[in-house]
Amino acid sequence: MKFLNMVLRSIVKHSVFPFAMQNGTKKYLFLRAPQRSFPCRTLILSPALKKQISSSPTEKLDLDGWKNVMRSGMQEEVSGTSESEEDSILAATRELVEMWRLAGKTVPENISEEDLKTLMECSTKSSKKKYLKYLYIKEKVKKASKIKHEKQKEAKKERLEKAKENDTGELKNTFLLQLWSKSMDKMYNWRTAQAMIFGQPLVFDMAYENYMSRREMENTVNQLMETEGWNRRAIDPFHLHFCNLKVDGPYHKEFAKRYGKAWNNLLVTVTEQSHTDVFPKDKLIYLTADSPNVMKTFEHDKIYIVGSMVDRKIQTGISLAHAKRLKLTTERLPLERYLKWETGAKNLTLDQMIRILLTLKDTGDWMEALKFVPKRKYEAFVDTSLYSKHKTDTGRRTKVF
Repeated sequence: MKFLNMVLRSIVKHSVFPFAMQNGTKKYLFLRAPQRSFPCRTLILSPALKKQISSSPTEKLDLDGWKNVMRSGMQEEVSGTSESEEDSILAATRELVEMWRLAGKTVPENISEEDLKTLMECSTKSSKKKYLKYLYIKEKVKKASKIKHEKQKEAKKERLEKAKENDTGELKNTFLLQLWSKSMDKMYNWRTAQAMIFGQPLVFDMAYENYMSRREMENTVNQLMETEGWNRRAIDPFHLHFCNLKVDGPYHKEFAKRYGKAWNNLLVTVTEQSHTDVFPKDKLIYLTADSPNVMKTFEHDKIYIVGSMVDRKIQTGISLAHAKRLKLTTERLPLERYLKWETGAKNLTLDQMIRILLTLKDTGDWMEALKFVPKRKYEAFVDTSLYSKHKTDTGRRTKVF
């Protein structure tokens, strides 16, 4: 028995101690117990033995982490496929535009990514053709205006050169003209700033972006920019409010694109709130062409609301239904009383509306205010004295009857 023990010790010494000397310590000779509890009772081998032995089948798998990894991979694949699909649709749309250009149809030379996306949203072929024709006309107008400005610059240079060559020629004092324009701008800004403190509010309701196409929304922004310019140059301007204007919405992006850095310095109150949250309801009057109530006089203590909407399809009743939902008083301009109206809708543009309201505010004369209605929409003015007499005669007849 002793002999067998001696043999075993010698075998262990000759086989294990060289391995221990290579690794530098004797602690790698033994199996160590785990330092923290595990759900399966297994021993953890030393690092030296781990290098040689592959992972055991009893090793724990983190199923939750694996699920998260798989889900993130699936999401990346889905997002990648959606982006690739969108890119393929854009490429197909661009190829379609090129085909139509080769076919001789009215297609713009340069089309941006935003225009391509809006073209993708068009449901029918005719709507796509109409939108491309609109972009073509818009591009053509820009080119014509650019050529016109270049010609004006060249003509101005020629006049200056001729004036310098001829001793008799007199140059205009452009310094005084620039000084005059700057002083006028300061005066307009001062008036608008005073109107923001003491002036009568005028609200433009921007809650109709879902009822318009992109082209109609661009036209609306153009009219609102003209409206702001007419109001700023008025003797007694309004305090303009753009209500229901969502931040980073279509209106806000278009305004920021058009005005640029001047948008933050604009003397206009812009808010996401509704006009019913800003002003008392009993002071509000919604101006809409579909209202049954005719506006008789301009009231200086009321707050008028104009719907910021341009609809080429002439969707009747939208602004009236919106005002009724809010339980607001509605009125319409007395166009039939003062004008011999021809066939067609009695909708006016936003810049025409503010010029009419500014004139009514200053003079109170309907005949003077309604001169801003386009002449193509009516034949002539009605004699108001005859109109009032006719109304009284018909009233007497109905009483007698």
